[in-house]
Amino acid sequence: LVGSEMCIRDSISSEEVLLMKRCLLRSALALCACLLAAPLPSPAAPYKAEYKLSVVPGATSGWGMTAAYFADLVRERSQGRINIKVYPSSQLLAGKQTSEFLMLRNGAIDFALASTINWSPQIKELNLTALPFFLAVQPDRYKAMDAVMAGKSGKMMVDAIEKKGVKIIGWAENGFREMTTSKGPISKPEDMSGLKIRVVGSPIFIETFRALGANPVNMNWSEATTGFQQGVVDGQENPTNGINIPLKIWDYHKYHCDWHYIIDPLLMGVNPTVWKSFSPEDQKLLLECAAETEKYGKALSRLGMDDGSSLAYLKSIDKLPEVTEPYAFMEQQGMIVTRLSPEQIAKFHGATQKVRADWTAKIGPDLVKAAEEDMAAAK
Repeated sequence: LVGSEMCIRDSISSEEVLLMKRCLLRSALALCACLLAAPLPSPAAPYKAEYKLSVVPGATSGWGMTAAYFADLVRERSQGRINIKVYPSSQLLAGKQTSEFLMLRNGAIDFALASTINWSPQIKELNLTALPFFLAVQPDRYKAMDAVMAGKSGKMMVDAIEKKGVKIIGWAENGFREMTTSKGPISKPEDMSGLKIRVVGSPIFIETFRALGANPVNMNWSEATTGFQQGVVDGQENPTNGINIPLKIWDYHKYHCDWHYIIDPLLMGVNPTVWKSFSPEDQKLLLECAAETEKYGKALSRLGMDDGSSLAYLKSIDKLPEVTEPYAFMEQQGMIVTRLSPEQIAKFHGATQKVRADWTAKIGPDLVKAAEEDMAAAK
């Protein structure tokens, strides 16, 4: 009896084992079928071998150097994963500076270190910093500009750009635009009367110089230099460290007027699709590099014109350019440098009041008010 019971138990145990094996096999087959039917996760899109960064002026300009600094920083910190190549001198724009925004938005360009001036035809809010003498009359024009960039008005400008389809990851600076002429010196609005001045082809520039009694003319740089040499164009306006010194403006003009009538902020823009293709970690890396580039670009622009902080910063990162005292350097080249007092600048401010009023309505009174509040809070 005992032996019969053991045989029955052995028989049952074998059947149970066989049943369990069959169940496991069926489950495994079902799981394989599910895995085969389910779509596999798509691999992350590979990064481009090269990302194109557009810059309008030449590589030796402060603007071009700032773009190169950003590209080098990104390449180094990403260990070569993100390779950005700078294309200076409007190489990607077929000679049309104002087409840059649309080309970036549409994906023909990946990155751009762009002037608010060149994007202002598409985004009216970017004319804020082109309001004549709006920043020049502030007690500290650099502190005022920093307050705008970091404040509510700066965010409003960035929001306006991003609504039109370009991602902004940082600011930089080309500098305050100063006047150089073959006739001079310029120290009061009346000195501008009848002068033929090469300007950017933006309506607010044309209106500003007409309000001062000058004859503004829009032409590309090669045409302008020919006009300077022939004596048919009397002057131009551009940032000192960023453009005038690299271009050796003393070859054409004897007089420099430091009047700070507008500033030329720069924006680091990225095509939205390109931006989304980067991992969150690399997006963070790009933002950090853009923030450091802002410090570098501002220091190049302000070197020799601020309280010495730009000189100290550039020394600390071992990036000091050859010219560190721009006023003395221009005088060494034979230029007569006129640095207007606050009282003299106030007269130019008064002469262009109507231009500011007209353009405040076009730009948006809320934006201008926000900028005024940002600057007041920084005093």
